[in-house]
Amino acid sequence: MRAFSCTCGQPLFFENLRCVDCGADIGMDADTLHLGPIDLDPGGEWTFRGAPVAGRFRPCEHRGEEVACNWMVPAYLPFTECLSCRTTRMIPNLSRPRNAARLRELEAAKRRVLFNVMVLNLPVVPREEDPERGVAFDFLETLEGEPAVMTGHASGLVTLNVAEADDDYRERNRDSLSEPYRTLVGHLRHELGHYYWDRLLRDGPWLRPFRGLFGDERADYGEALKRHYANGPPSDWRLRFISSYAASHPWEDWAETWAHYLHIRSTLETVASYKLDTNSVTLKITPFGREALHGSAPPEAGETFLAWINAWLVLTTVLNETARSMGQPDIYPFVLNAPAVTKLHFVHRVVTCDDVDAIEPPPETLQVPG
Repeated sequence: MRAFSCTCGQPLFFENLRCVDCGADIGMDADTLHLGPIDLDPGGEWTFRGAPVAGRFRPCEHRGEEVACNWMVPAYLPFTECLSCRTTRMIPNLSRPRNAARLRELEAAKRRVLFNVMVLNLPVVPREEDPERGVAFDFLETLEGEPAVMTGHASGLVTLNVAEADDDYRERNRDSLSEPYRTLVGHLRHELGHYYWDRLLRDGPWLRPFRGLFGDERADYGEALKRHYANGPPSDWRLRFISSYAASHPWEDWAETWAHYLHIRSTLETVASYKLDTNSVTLKITPFGREALHGSAPPEAGETFLAWINAWLVLTTVLNETARSMGQPDIYPFVLNAPAVTKLHFVHRVVTCDDVDAIEPPPETLQVPG
């Protein structure tokens, strides 16, 4: 996330509909990823104030309290919904208890995650506009007498049980499934990992190196999950995977690694945007070196990746200690191992390279804190 501000100087945050200082209406443009004050013109359309965002806009039809979406729709488009809201295919019955609040939480988390992938220049296309390669979200409720809604992904459709927006439901499942981390943002990043595997790897040049690193995804997926839930992960999973669930199947290893890549990159970009400096922290760590990188490369390649992975080690140590000082769970309850870092670097290469044989340039959107 980025540090946004109003033209009056007041800090703005990603979910703001209004500036708390000057009272200006706030909008977000999905094309430029700019968040700022907007002004209504005499013709009934909106423009961004004092910002390099050209054109006129309409508010998303879900700007009201029910969803509180602050994304804008370019006036030349025929849609009444913003890009994020157009990716939502189904929602629960909002007249039922808690569902309106659940939907608001789900949509806010989705906007944050979509912003995250758009910063990386990854495609976000609603499935209704591209049935073959687009993405859609079904937010569904388990009803009495009907099969339970299972969170998952299938051919571009991400399904999420709306009960995941309830703290008590997530905590019960986190505990029963022995998960150290369970959030709406985490769910959405994980399931989008499956979607982008289809978009970026399936039948492409990255598939062969993927299999060499993660394993053969053609292994029976259903049987792999049955074994995982019946027997648990292998005893040495902490030495080879980023999470216990990642050990269940190569697809899940990719999705978990993808989600952590987005966790790490988004958080470090936020820290850099607010100009916090991890280099000033007096903390001795054992840094990851070039041996943790994926593939062969010239000496200078991968240095940016290693710099922010090692900055992540410092940052999460401080954040975890801060959380413990407040009596809260660790912010990042995971320990990175060398194979997991290699897989993270593979994801980084897929995201930043067009050619499987190319070595990625330093990502322009990321500045390592300090």
